[in-house]
Amino acid sequence: MNAEAMRGYLRQQPFAPLEIHLSDGEVHRIHHPEFSMVTGSRLYIYEQDSDRVIVCSLLHISSVQFQEPAVT
Repeated sequence: MNAEAMRGYLRQQPFAPLEIHLSDGEVHRIHHPEFSMVTGSRLYIYEQDSDRVIVCSLLHISSVQFQEPAVT
């Protein structure tokens, strides 16, 4: 995964929540684009529920899956 591709996923309108799958089997969800940040080689994901920031190397992202937006 490269930084520009990840930024493209986060800029989509309307935004669809993402699941980020890592090479070690971990899965992290991005519910809103403002809860993430892409730098040159890393993706930072803020998890509201646990109040923590996950740092993912872009090289270890094996897939990105789009999720259905929550119905409000």
